Amino acid sequence: MNLITFSNRTGTSWGNCWDLLHTTMAVSVLRAWGHGRGAFAVAQLHVRNYSGSSGGHYKVLVLGGGSGGITMSARMKRKVGAENVAVVEPSESHYYQPIWTLVGAGAKTVKSSRRPTASVVPSGVKWIKSSVQEVNPDKNTVRTADGQEISYQFLIVALGLQLHYEKIKGFPEAFEHPKIGSNYSVETVEKTWKALQDFKEGNAIFTFPNTPVKCAGAPQKIMYLSDAYFRKHLTFVLLYKTGKRPRANILYNTSLPVIFGVKKYADALWKLVKSRDLNVNLRHNLIEVRPEKREAVFEKLDSPGETVAYEYEMLHVTPPMGPPEVLKGSLVSDADGWVDIDKNTLQHKTYPNVFGIGDCTNLPTSKTAAAVAAQSAILDRTISKVMKKEKPDRKYDGYTSCPLVTSYKTVILAEFDYNGEPLETFPVDQSKESRIMYHMKADLMPHLYWHGLLRGLWGGPGPYRKIMHLGMK
Repeated sequence: MNLITFSNRTGTSWGNCWDLLHTTMAVSVLRAWGHGRGAFAVAQLHVRNYSGSSGGHYKVLVLGGGSGGITMSARMKRKVGAENVAVVEPSESHYYQPIWTLVGAGAKTVKSSRRPTASVVPSGVKWIKSSVQEVNPDKNTVRTADGQEISYQFLIVALGLQLHYEKIKGFPEAFEHPKIGSNYSVETVEKTWKALQDFKEGNAIFTFPNTPVKCAGAPQKIMYLSDAYFRKHLTFVLLYKTGKRPRANILYNTSLPVIFGVKKYADALWKLVKSRDLNVNLRHNLIEVRPEKREAVFEKLDSPGETVAYEYEMLHVTPPMGPPEVLKGSLVSDADGWVDIDKNTLQHKTYPNVFGIGDCTNLPTSKTAAAVAAQSAILDRTISKVMKKEKPDRKYDGYTSCPLVTSYKTVILAEFDYNGEPLETFPVDQSKESRIMYHMKADLMPHLYWHGLLRGLWGGPGPYRKIMHLGMK
């Protein structure tokens, strides 16, 4: 595949508390799973409606078949009926992208992250297999790349964001060379694992771009996992260290002025990097890669015009990101190209029958699947009220979550709101590394995604948080 085409959508006692959590979460997953069992689940693959040459009119039109688009399609199906809902999505495959961090570290497979799009589009909902060419909210129409003009009564924009490797000089061609990988694309995540395995001696560099990104913790998660991988190969012979870790100089070069945006978790991460001898360079933005020389060039953002080049033995690249091209200059977008919605209700600021969810919006919170889950419950309520010509009465608090994987068995579970204040689900200090949180990330959350979120049955941990904290925030 030509890599130039990258565009990803893109209790009482503590013991009883954990028992209650596991029981309630398990019941939720099993109930969601139960909706897709048996002959009905098998039949789903045979009753999809595919687009023809003509357009049509739908009460609810959803743009995008990622996590936000599919969960809202499922919720709208229950609200207005499958025949009144359509989703526009060109891709044949749907990926659970949060697991790619573990794929890049060899702990999971790419195959485990993929499902056919046909299996996740709600049965009976019209799947228009094309990309969006134009959105015209004045006429309540959308034009697709194959020439269809589709009209709608209500529009949900869930187009995700776009990866821009090409904005780094030397990319995407640099991926044809060894030692370079990126966990942000299905085309390159396995290259990360190969580079990790092939590491011998020198600098292992991990980057964070000078743009908004999805899952802002991911660029450093792979650093912690790489450190853990190198330590797996550490042995002691006559009290002398041998193996990969002593020969690895691990660098995290980030364009940000902080290691993490929420102080509680940032403090914990600074302790972690110091204890593991990891080097963090703030305000360093990757602008060029010279794969023949194995050099990565960074601009120092606090010293305009000044650059520094590092040799590398392994390089993990987080690409610059931005809104999809179709949204740039669109009437539904702000000046930067993000869907311009009210941060409380997720309703468009200008067009009351247009709504947004997920990475493509200008919501001032981290772009994560956890945020999408919480947003979906609020948006469902908002649309219900708007359909009844009533005022939306629930507000999204900006909840988002970042399971910061710190090794092959531990996670720091960061949860926070619009104000950057911790909004934690569990009655423990989540800034501490936890094995239980790792298993939630690696084993429970994928099931909750496929059988809960995508079926419109999971709207985030808010209700469980109230239980765990006895009704208090």
